[in-house]
Amino acid sequence: MTVVTLSHLTRHFDEVIAVDNLNLEVNTGELVAFLGPSGCGKTTTLRMVTGLLLPTRGDVLFDGQSMLTVPTERRGAVMVFQKHLLFPTMDVAQNVGFGLRMQGVTKKEINKRVSEMLELVHLPGFENRHPHELSGGQQQRIALARALIVRPKVLLLDEPLANLDANLRLEMRELIRNIQRELRITTIFVTHDQEEAVMLADRIALMFEGVLQQFDKPHAFYDQPSTAAVAHFFRNDNVLRGKRVGNQVETTFGTLSINANKVTQPDGDILITVRPEEIKLIPDGYDNIIRGEVLTTVYMGTYSQVQLQVDGNKWLAHGPADFGAKEGTMIPLQLPQERIWLLPAN
Repeated sequence: MTVVTLSHLTRHFDEVIAVDNLNLEVNTGELVAFLGPSGCGKTTTLRMVTGLLLPTRGDVLFDGQSMLTVPTERRGAVMVFQKHLLFPTMDVAQNVGFGLRMQGVTKKEINKRVSEMLELVHLPGFENRHPHELSGGQQQRIALARALIVRPKVLLLDEPLANLDANLRLEMRELIRNIQRELRITTIFVTHDQEEAVMLADRIALMFEGVLQQFDKPHAFYDQPSTAAVAHFFRNDNVLRGKRVGNQVETTFGTLSINANKVTQPDGDILITVRPEEIKLIPDGYDNIIRGEVLTTVYMGTYSQVQLQVDGNKWLAHGPADFGAKEGTMIPLQLPQERIWLLPAN
């Protein structure tokens, strides 16, 4: 069980700041997802944790001890890469047991632990197969078993599911989560897929351009994003300018009521946001009503996705599957008081 602390972690590549003053702590046995678009610094951070890169400034600590002078092979952190990197001339048993052979473990113990690992990743009896005889999902399971067999302190996963098809990704997500919960190993998982991060992680570290934007539980990124940019990354562009005065917000549509105990922004200029699925296209009263022009309606099976023009901005809302408002129609939208979240105006 290991606590991983990143303290003022910074990495420059010439004039480019890949990671900028990153501070966070991954608790023992926790699974944290580093999430963000390509080039945001998440893989660079992972490489600094494992020791493949040294930081320009800052520190990586395991249980309070700095790892900067500890070589990669002695840190107790192992990485599973996006590419499986299995040895093509070795069979599965040899691939999985490779780390133990490097440690001088006896053949009997290696065979025992290889069998245990193959059971863990649901591939018992695959010892004598070679990588070219395995599917992509099976190869990734073998790569995971090879990492886990050395009983690392920290497991690092660098977009390991990116090369798998949709069904295999779902299977591997469930497998990784189940194994992580069973072993209670401190795990950092890198991904650019919001759904993947939400499904797997205890907490998510969202990064843009090397800077940590929000470090929180998955539901907070939907219900309580820290900025409009964070809301946008989680597919919510529904923002409206206003001015908070106590438990109300003054807007171009009139005064809206908010739950003052839920929001954190002070009085003054703010943005309000409501997720598409929380907007009521069929109001059940006269409170918190704004108006929008229907631009498009797309049938999604169990609901209709409605794009609207609201105060010069494009909004999305979810309506009933048989929602029939025509394009160009002005319709009322009700913003439930409990679902309004305030963002900084800038």
